[in-house]
Amino acid sequence: MIRVAQNPLRQPLHAVFALLLVGVFTSAAGAQREPLLQEGKKTIYERVLTRPDARLTAKPGDDGEVVPAFSRFYVYARQNTGDSEWLEVGANHQGKTDGWLRAATTVPWKQQLALSFTNPAGRNPVLFFNERDALASVLEADEPAAIADSLYASAQGGSMDARIVSIEPKEHVDINKNFYLLPVMQSEEIYSGSGRTVRLLQVASVTKQDRKAGNAGQPDAKPAKKKGQSTLLRGFSSALVFVVDSTISMGPYIERTKEAVRRVYNRVEKAGMLDKVKFGLVAYRSNIDEIPALEYVSREFVDPTEVADGEDFLNKVKGLEAASVSSGHQFDEDAFAGIMQALNDIKWQEFGARYLVLVTDAGALPGDSRLSGTGLDAEQVRSEALHRGVAIYTMHLKTPQGQKNHAGAQRQYEQLSSHPVLTRPLYYPVELGDVDAFGRNVDTLADAIVAQVRGAALGKKVAGSALTADPDFGRSPEKPQTVEQRVQQEVAKLSYAMELEYLGRVGDTGAPDVLKAWISDVDLKDPLRRALDVRVLLTKNQLSDMQLVMRGILDASNQGIIAPDDFFKNLRSFAASLGRDPNRVTDAQTTKLADLGLLGEYLDDLPYRSDLMNLDQETWSSWSVSQQTAFTNKIRRNMRLYEIYNSDVDRWISLAPGSDPSEHVYPVPLDVLP
Repeated sequence: MIRVAQNPLRQPLHAVFALLLVGVFTSAAGAQREPLLQEGKKTIYERVLTRPDARLTAKPGDDGEVVPAFSRFYVYARQNTGDSEWLEVGANHQGKTDGWLRAATTVPWKQQLALSFTNPAGRNPVLFFNERDALASVLEADEPAAIADSLYASAQGGSMDARIVSIEPKEHVDINKNFYLLPVMQSEEIYSGSGRTVRLLQVASVTKQDRKAGNAGQPDAKPAKKKGQSTLLRGFSSALVFVVDSTISMGPYIERTKEAVRRVYNRVEKAGMLDKVKFGLVAYRSNIDEIPALEYVSREFVDPTEVADGEDFLNKVKGLEAASVSSGHQFDEDAFAGIMQALNDIKWQEFGARYLVLVTDAGALPGDSRLSGTGLDAEQVRSEALHRGVAIYTMHLKTPQGQKNHAGAQRQYEQLSSHPVLTRPLYYPVELGDVDAFGRNVDTLADAIVAQVRGAALGKKVAGSALTADPDFGRSPEKPQTVEQRVQQEVAKLSYAMELEYLGRVGDTGAPDVLKAWISDVDLKDPLRRALDVRVLLTKNQLSDMQLVMRGILDASNQGIIAPDDFFKNLRSFAASLGRDPNRVTDAQTTKLADLGLLGEYLDDLPYRSDLMNLDQETWSSWSVSQQTAFTNKIRRNMRLYEIYNSDVDRWISLAPGSDPSEHVYPVPLDVLP
C-alpha cells in the first residue's frame, strides 16, 4: 500500500498560525534586508535570470566570476556606475546578498512561469520566431498550415528562414529527467485565422548542461561527437508490469495472465532478448482494516528489474491466487493502491519503454472513500504515471456480476488510461468477461511491445519506430479496426513517443539554444494539438503556503455543506486569521474567493482560469449537496498530490548556486493548481 510522508502542515491550524507569528516577530527583531518589490506588488520581489555572460562581482565595475546561465537572483538594490546599471543580488530573499551583476547581463523575470515540451510524437516541432509579429502573421493567416509547411521545409533543408531562430529537437526533451528552464517573459492571447484562441509566448532558453559556470565564452570547446540513433537505441529496453485485481472473482484471469507472460517469455528467450524485455506484477485487493482476511491491500510479486526469465517469473507468482473471502458489500476495490505501489516501488528509469496493465472486473475505490489507501482519484494517479513516463492500459472485464458497476468504472478507467500522444484512452473493455478474449488482448499487447523493442535493439525500422523518421506518424485519421489492429497501432505510437524520450535522455538533448524568441503553445499546422505545457515554479515556502490555504478552504467548504449560507463568512474569517488585507476581507464588494487574497500574489496574472478562485457565495448556495461534496473532494485530492510533491526530494530544483533549500522550486502543472 502506498505511504506518503506526512506533511508538517497536517496539524491544527492554531499551531500553524502560532508558528507563522513566531516567524513574523523573529523577522521584525532581526530587521533583515528585503529585496525590492515588483512594481504594483506587495509581496512579490524583483527577480532576474542571468545571461550566459553574467559575472558576479564584489562591487559594481569589478571583473568577477562567471555564474551559471539562467540562475535566478533576487534584486536588493540598483546603482549606476559609469555607463552601466548594476544590480545588488542574492540567491534568496532572506537578507543575504551575494554581490553585483551588470543589469545588461540579466533578464527580468516577473513570474516564475516556465514551459515544457509535450512529447513530439504526432505533432510538428515548435518553431522559435525572432519577432512577435512574425509568429502572429502565421497564426492569423487564413491557411497557416501552408505557411508553416514552407518554414519547416526551409529548416529541414538546412537554410533556415530569416524569421526562425531555432527549432525544437527531434527527440523528446523530458523536463523530469533533463531539467531545462524555458521561462516565460511575456504572454498574450490572439485569435487565429480559424477563429480559435491561441497563446503567443516570449521565452528564453538555456539548457541545464549550459548552466555550468565557466561554459560561457568558450566557443573553441569541441563538443563530443554524438552517437547515431541506431546505436543509442540498442540500449532501449521495456518493462511491462501487470497490476492485477486478486479478489475472489479474479481466479481465471490471474491464471490467464500468468500463461500470457509464460508464452511471451518463451519467445523472448528464443530471440535472445531477456535483457531487453522484462515483466513485473503487483496484485491488489481492498482495505484490510475492514476485512483482515484479505491479507493485503497491495503486494509486489515480481519486480521487473529482478526477474531473470519466464521460469523465474512463474516461480515468483506461485503464491498469487484469488482471495478466499469477499471484499464486502462494495464492488469497488483499491486499484489505485496497486497502481501507486507499482509506480513508486519499481525502478522505471532503468527502462526506455514503460507500460502498466491494469486487469480488473471492478471499479476503483475513489479518493474520498474511507477505505481508500491513497486518497487519490484517477486524475491524480494518471498525473503520477505520466511524471514517470508510464503508459497505463486498462483491461476492464465486464462480467455479468458487476453490471451495475460497469459505467462508473469505465469513466474512471478512461480518465486513468488517457495519454497525451493518443486520441483515445488505452481502455479495453472485455465484454461478458470472456477469458479467451481477454487472453488474446494480453497476448497481442505483449507481442506488439516485444516486436517494437526488438526492432529498436536491432536497428530495424519497425512501423512507429523513431528510426523511421516519419514526420506524419500518428497524425493520420484513425480507421475502424479490430482489437488486435488497435493494440498494435497504439503500441507503435507509444513506442515512438517513448523512443523519442529515451533518445532525448541518453543523448543528453536539451532545449534549443536561444536567448529570446516567440513561440506558440500549439502546433502551427494543427492548433488542436498542444505543443507546450505551462508550469509554475513554486518554492517550498509557496507550496506550503498553498497547502495551508487549501486546508482552510477545505474546512470552510465542509462547514458550508452543513450551513450553506455561512460559506463565505467562514472564508472571510479564515482570510482575516491569516492576516490578509483587512480592507479586502471586510469590503462588501468582495464576493469571489479570489478577491479575499487568500492565495499569494505568485498565482496572480497566470494564464489560466480557476473555477475555485471564481467561486462566490451565490454559486455555492445554488449547488446541491452532491455538487458541494464533489468540490470539497477535488480540493482534498489535489492536497494529497501536493503532499506527494512536497515529500519527493528528487523533484525539487535549485535555480541559483548556494540557494537555501526553501528556495528550491517544483514545476507544478497549471491544471493541478487551485
